Amino acid sequence: MFVNVLQGSAFGRRTSCKELRFCEGTSGYLLKLFWGEAMLVSEKQLTSEQSRTVAATVREEVARRRMSRQQLADRAKISISTLEKALSGRRPFTLATTIRLEEALGVILRKAETNGIATVAHANGVAPDDLGAYARRSVLWIEGTYLTVRPSFGERDAIYAYRTDIVWDDAHCSLIFRESERLDSDFTQYGSVAVPNQSGHIYLVTNRHGQFRLITVARPTITGEMHGILTTLLAGRGSQLTPIAAPIAFVPLRGEDGSAFGRIAPDHAHHEKYKRYLKRTIEEPFALFLPGA
Repeated sequence: MFVNVLQGSAFGRRTSCKELRFCEGTSGYLLKLFWGEAMLVSEKQLTSEQSRTVAATVREEVARRRMSRQQLADRAKISISTLEKALSGRRPFTLATTIRLEEALGVILRKAETNGIATVAHANGVAPDDLGAYARRSVLWIEGTYLTVRPSFGERDAIYAYRTDIVWDDAHCSLIFRESERLDSDFTQYGSVAVPNQSGHIYLVTNRHGQFRLITVARPTITGEMHGILTTLLAGRGSQLTPIAAPIAFVPLRGEDGSAFGRIAPDHAHHEKYKRYLKRTIEEPFALFLPGA
């Protein structure tokens, strides 16, 4: 808390002060007395253990994707020096850097902060109410790795295919999903999985700074497939974004089954098989697409 009054410019700038003991704002920034002035000295930093965990995950993702650290730094909009120092342990990760890396890689690097207090739901292994209050044992049949197919947004009659992992996350005490093997890796998504009893459907929700993407699918068929609707934004010229909806299907991947990822053109060997998954979504129907007025 502030002791006495800061004089001069607004919060966050160099400011002369009569007396300042300590201030920690909700944003995680610290102020301290330095040569008679209050200065913004640091963003919130992760603990040593958290930084080691983040560094290990980042190194694994970089190796798996066969990308350079420079490419990752450019994508996350941080300096290569900052990245190298954090990965080597010479500097702890900051919250801002970690968030940028999460968005660049499309993976969750941080564990949920509980301040040492476990809620009843977490203690009992039950997801939060806003995700359906489900226990892990009741959703084990959803966990797995899926081939994900939807129509291509950029090429007529083509199908876009990538991988989605749905796993239990102990820190969030819920299912989460992560995408990979996307041709447009900059748009890789990850987020929460809601499984409410009332609707009988499963929701894969991405929320990035208030911008949502939603996938609604029916519960798995006897073969484990899940079919439904994707609602997202279509990137156009410049910064143009247009709402778009499309059928989507999740097909369990079991071992090395020879599935192909990327944009699957009509002449591709897997095109007809992938097309059948999307046709089933509409024809059974797992989802309805109403004609315009």
